[in-house]
Amino acid sequence: MNNMAEKIRERMSVVAADGTHVGTVDQVEGDRIKLTRSDNPTASQNMAGASQTMAGSSQGGHRYLPISSVASVDGDTVRLSTSGAEAQQSAGAQGSTQGGPSRA
Repeated sequence: MNNMAEKIRERMSVVAADGTHVGTVDQVEGDRIKLTRSDNPTASQNMAGASQTMAGSSQGGHRYLPISSVASVDGDTVRLSTSGAEAQQSAGAQGSTQGGPSRA
């Protein structure tokens, strides 16, 4: 459906419109980009401080971004049309509600 999805490959860097590094592509699942668990800043912050790791993106869990938020794919970089804060919020919300296995 979306030509952007065809261009996105594993290990590409995902960067927000404001230049913030959002994550690294694990794979594309349907209309979402699955980000690697090892590149989850929310989990790192939670592990370093609060005990809120049970809610939302927990201890390095996968996060997801909608393909519709991709502005362009340049070389090895996926550029989003949203800010870093918006992308992190979107990824956290999708990860906590749709974090289970996908049937894509």
